[in-house]
Amino acid sequence: MTKSLGIRIAVQSVVVRIPKGRVCTYGEVARLAGFPRHARMVGRCMDDSIPWQRVINSQGKVSPRGLNGNDDLQRFLLEAEGVKFGENGKVDLKRYGWSGEQS
Repeated sequence: MTKSLGIRIAVQSVVVRIPKGRVCTYGEVARLAGFPRHARMVGRCMDDSIPWQRVINSQGKVSPRGLNGNDDLQRFLLEAEGVKFGENGKVDLKRYGWSGEQS
């Protein structure tokens, strides 16, 4: 198995555990996957086979992707799960954040 495949599997195994209605930051996913300080790598491991919408940036915001409507899609999917955004476009990480605990 290549290193990049191993990282992808580790990251995706964390993301699938994020409960519906909760979010996790890129950095926290990296830490939980065993790759602390590799938050940027997490974004490269996202695909439609996992609940990618539950991973947001450390500010509690949806990270801009520059892809037509994907930022809105992520927010829409999170809101459909019950995640609330403040007027500043941020999710309250103390309320909705997940750091690996069992749901």
